[in-house]
Amino acid sequence: MNAPSISRPWEPGLFARSPAQERYRVAGGGLTLISLDSGDSLHIIDVEGLQPCELMAFESQGRDALALLGLTLDGGCRFIAHYLARPGQQARRIQQALNKRGVDFAQGKGAASLWDAGSPAGFSRRFVASAQLLVLIAAPDTPATVDRQATASELRVEVQRANPSPLLLPKLPEPLAEPIDEFTIRAGTAHSYSVGKGQYIQVLDVAGRQCSDFVALNRRALDLGQELDLDQTVTRTLNGNAYPAPGLFSKFFDRQFQPMLEVVQDTVGRHDSFALACAARYYESHGYFGHDNCSDNISAALQGYGVQARAGWPAINFFFNTGIDAHQQMTLDEPWSRPGDYVLLRAMTELVCASSSCPDDIDPANGWNPTDIHIRVYSDKERFSIAMASRPTADADPTLTRESGFHSRTRALTGSFSDYRNWWLPLRYDGFGAIDEYYGCRERVAVMDLTALRKFEVIGPDAEALLQYCLTRDVRRLAIGQVVYSAMCHEHGGMLDDGTLLRLGQDNFRWICGEDYAGVWLREQAEKLGMKVWVKSANEQIHNLSVQGPLSRDLLKQLVWTPATQPGVESLGWFRFLVGRLGDYDGCPLMISRTGYTGELGYEVWCHPRDAEQVWDRIWQLGEPLGIVPLGLEALDMLRIEAGLIFAGYEFSDQTDPFEAGIGFSVPLKSKTDDFIGRDALLRRSAHPQHKLVGLKLQGNEGAHHGDGVYQGRAQVGVITSACRSPLLASNIALCRIDTSQSEIGTQVQVGKVDGLQKRIDAVVTAPIFYDPDKSRVRS
Repeated sequence: MNAPSISRPWEPGLFARSPAQERYRVAGGGLTLISLDSGDSLHIIDVEGLQPCELMAFESQGRDALALLGLTLDGGCRFIAHYLARPGQQARRIQQALNKRGVDFAQGKGAASLWDAGSPAGFSRRFVASAQLLVLIAAPDTPATVDRQATASELRVEVQRANPSPLLLPKLPEPLAEPIDEFTIRAGTAHSYSVGKGQYIQVLDVAGRQCSDFVALNRRALDLGQELDLDQTVTRTLNGNAYPAPGLFSKFFDRQFQPMLEVVQDTVGRHDSFALACAARYYESHGYFGHDNCSDNISAALQGYGVQARAGWPAINFFFNTGIDAHQQMTLDEPWSRPGDYVLLRAMTELVCASSSCPDDIDPANGWNPTDIHIRVYSDKERFSIAMASRPTADADPTLTRESGFHSRTRALTGSFSDYRNWWLPLRYDGFGAIDEYYGCRERVAVMDLTALRKFEVIGPDAEALLQYCLTRDVRRLAIGQVVYSAMCHEHGGMLDDGTLLRLGQDNFRWICGEDYAGVWLREQAEKLGMKVWVKSANEQIHNLSVQGPLSRDLLKQLVWTPATQPGVESLGWFRFLVGRLGDYDGCPLMISRTGYTGELGYEVWCHPRDAEQVWDRIWQLGEPLGIVPLGLEALDMLRIEAGLIFAGYEFSDQTDPFEAGIGFSVPLKSKTDDFIGRDALLRRSAHPQHKLVGLKLQGNEGAHHGDGVYQGRAQVGVITSACRSPLLASNIALCRIDTSQSEIGTQVQVGKVDGLQKRIDAVVTAPIFYDPDKSRVRS
C-alpha cells in the first residue's frame, strides 16, 4: 500500500509555515526595534562578518534592562544614542515607537557590545528574555572612504516566540509615520473610509498571500450625485502599461482623465490592476452558492455614502497574482506578498475608498486560507520616497529603491527615472534626450550615474583562493592595481552574473557586478570550503559615475591628484585603476578605473556617497568647456548594443553559458588549470556548442525587439536578445542568440513580427560588435 501523497513545498518567509519564528533585518549603519515577551528567544547574526553590534534594552516601565539579558554596559557604545539624535524619518519612527510604549530613551544608561570587530561571517549570539522587553539593535558604521574596505553590513535577527498567537497572525510592523487613522479588515469583509487630498493610504497584508480589492470614488463628485471611480481603461491607456508601477507610470485615473491616486511605495511588485473584484457569479459558477464575495462586501460598505450597489466592482486587486498566458487566458496563482508587505498610495483628490480582505478559499488566490488586511492613513504633511522593493534571497526582508549620492544633481536635470536594480537612475535628461546624449558620448564626453552596480569587498588570506574557484578568470594572474572582466557560473555552466574584479592588495579584492545574490553566493561557497575570507557588501559606501567619451581623459586629468606611488590619469592603462584625491592632496579620496560600458575611451569614478555631490559638480564644471552631456539609460542601451556588450536577462541568464552569451574569452579553459565552479560543464558545452551570439543588420527602417523570433523559413533558429536603431550606422541592428548552424557571417535570416509568420524583416548575420570591432577607441 502506498502512503498518501502530501504537499510540502519549500516556502521560505511564509508566516503560516512557522508562526513562532520572526525575522528582522538591521541594515548596516541602521537600527531596529523589537518587542520581546518573557521566554522569547533572540538570535542575532553577523551575516557578513566584521560588523560590530550594539544592543539596548528597556523593561515595561521604561527602565534599563540589559541585566535581564545577561549583558553589561559598555561605555564606548554610543552609536544608538547618536543615531536617535539625527534628523531623519527612520530615527523619528523609532522615537515615536518608544514614546508610544512609554519609554523615555534619555533614561537609558547606555548600550552593550555583543562581540568585537573581528567576528567571522555567521557569528551569532542567543538570548532568552526573562521579562517583557523592548530591544534596540544596531549595526554601527564608522567613517569610511572609497579606498578602505571597512564597510558596515547587515545583521539578521531571529525571534522565536515562546507563546505564538493562536490566531496564526504575526504582529503588525511599525507604522511608517504617526497614523491619523488605522483599522483591521477581517478576512471575508470590507470597510469604507474617506481620505483627504495628499493623504497617504497604506494597505498591509498582515499574514502574507492575501488579496485586497480596492476601489475609490471622487468625494466631491459624490456630493453632486456623480459616481466617478477608478477607470481601468483610462488608467491602462494613459499609463501604456497593464500593471501601473511606481515612477512615471504610477497614477490611477477616473473616466474624465483626472488623476485620483499614485503609488508611492510597493514591497511586492505583483498585483492585478482592474480585473473585477470577486463577485457572487464567480462562486456560483463553481457551485458555491451564497459564498461571501468582495463585490457585495464593497457595495455594502459604500452604501452609507449613497453609492449604488454593483454586481462586480472594477478594482485594484492588491497582491492578486494574475497573468495573461500565451493563449490570452487569464491565470491566477498564490500571491507574492509576505507578512507585512504593503502598498502605499497618495490621494490626488478627496476620495471615498473601500478595501476588502478577499474571502476566496476555493482556489490559490489567497493561498487557500483568507487572512486579514490592515489599513493605515497618514497625514498629507508626511513625506515618503517613491520606491519599489527587492529581495536578494527568497527569505530576505525587502529593500526599497534607493537614491544615490548623485541623485540631487541628476534630479535637477530630469524627472524621468527608472527603478534600475533597486536604485533610481535617469532614463533621459530634459533638454538633451537619448540621441543627443548618445552623440555626446561618441563625440565628446558624457557622465552617468552607475551606482546601481553591486560592490563586494572580498578580503582575507583565502580571498584569492575563493575568487579563483568562483570566477571563470585566472585570478592568480591579476596584479595589484589591475582589473579583469569575468563570468560567474553555476555548476551546470549557466551564468549567475558577470562583472569586473579589482585587486586592491595581496588579499584584498573588490567584485563589481549586477546581482545582490552574488555576495550571498560567494559567502556560501566560502562556508562550504571552510575558508578564512570575508565577503562584505559595499553598495552603501561606494557610489560611482561613468565618465565616457573621446575627451574623458582630458577631463579627468584635471580632476584627480595622485601620489607618486600611483599612475596619473594620463598614463593609466586599460583595465587598470588608481587611488587619488579630488583636485589636490587635501581633496576627498577617489578611485578611477579605466573601464566602461560604451565602447569608447572611458573611466569610472568611485567615491563615498558623502563626497558624491562635490565630485559631480567638479566633473560637470570641468566638462562644460568640453561639451559634456549627462547620459541616461536609453542612450547607454544604444551605445552598449553597438559595442556588442551584454546585459543580464537579455544576452545571458542561468540558462546560457558564457560562450552562448558571447563572452567565451572570459573562460580560459586551456590556460587556467585550477578547478572552478562550472568548469566541467563548460568543457562539455564548449566542445558541443548549440547557440552563438551574433549580430544582425536589418533591412529597411523597421526594428526588432527583445524576444522576437529569428527564422529560416518556417523554423525558428534564434531569438533577438537586444536591438536598437543605431544613430551612427543609420540602420536597425540587433544582438541575436542563434543556432550555430546559422551563425556564419553573411547568413540570410528573417526576424518574425506579429505572429512570426504574417510579417518578416530580412536580416543578415554580422559580427556581434558593430562599432569599433578592434576596440581601438577604448584602448586609445
